[in-house]
Amino acid sequence: MSLKATFKLSAAALITALLSLTIVSCGSKETAVTAEATAAPAESSTSTLDLVKERGKLILGVTAGVPGYSAPDGEGVWQGFDVDLGRAVAAAVLGDPDAVECRPLSAKERFTALQSGEIDLLCRVTTWTATRDAELGVNFAGVNYYDGQGFMVAKDSGIKTLADLDGATIAVQAGTTTELNLSDYFRKNGMELELITFEANEQAAAALEAGRADAVTSDSSQLYALRTKFKEPENFDLVPELISKEPLGPVVREGDDQWLDIVTWSFMTMLNAEEYGVTSANVDEMKASSDNPNVKRMLGVEGGVWEGFGLGADAGYAIIKSVGNYGESFDRNLGAGSPLNIARGYNALWVDGGLQYGMPIR
Repeated sequence: MSLKATFKLSAAALITALLSLTIVSCGSKETAVTAEATAAPAESSTSTLDLVKERGKLILGVTAGVPGYSAPDGEGVWQGFDVDLGRAVAAAVLGDPDAVECRPLSAKERFTALQSGEIDLLCRVTTWTATRDAELGVNFAGVNYYDGQGFMVAKDSGIKTLADLDGATIAVQAGTTTELNLSDYFRKNGMELELITFEANEQAAAALEAGRADAVTSDSSQLYALRTKFKEPENFDLVPELISKEPLGPVVREGDDQWLDIVTWSFMTMLNAEEYGVTSANVDEMKASSDNPNVKRMLGVEGGVWEGFGLGADAGYAIIKSVGNYGESFDRNLGAGSPLNIARGYNALWVDGGLQYGMPIR
């Protein structure tokens, strides 16, 4: 039986199980809800846009808590780079960035939750791969973070490059593609290593912090987040090279092109806004006075772009006014304005030597 068929057969059981689940609001503290508040199963003929409008909120699948990407703050309100993208979509569709319910999901259950209709959008540090595109009944709506598998080491270890890891003791989460990538890389390059495996990334990172391992390996996004939990995070750093490509992005159900377009262009609006210098602080001024046709179309002054997606003319304006542009979101959640302090790197705009490239709004 194919994976798509399996998901369809299990959808009804999943929706029934939702009676006992809790949704966590991105804009408020945790609240209990019933199955009626969740999305309809994927088999429904109603579009996702209509479901979200009728419900009055977007249900967003997120991690169980990765600092900087999606995690509850001290008051139980979910914050992060991935959460911001969900809020941008809610602003475009509902005019309210806080009309989002965050549903924490494990890596194992995330695609099932999306395909069954439990969530409307998955934004959960998820890598875009050919197999997932081909077999899981989902579509990726872009790459909001270009990531890769990296290594974290103690600053005083003397390890500065991947070559210095030859013969090292390396901690890794067991049974993951991370472990496979590690073994493949060392074998391909004729390097030796001693492998220590753990059930969770947190345990692997703890082995490095305790001095049991020379390095811990995972997606670099995970390593930056894990470092914030160390007692002395300033004593650890990441080796600059990566050994894999891990393009992370938002995911929607297959078969709803309108919803795919809405999520894609909500993200593209944030990218283009940064390139055009439109921010949450100056968007009103730019809407009123910009003579840039791209800005006018993006902010709904002319062109009718957003109406073509079934949205109001001010959808692009609402995204930037409520959430900010891509650079603003990156800085406050991941960059210099956050505890993670991640350099833009590959995630800089193309005009600044990075890979992020907003498709033209015309």
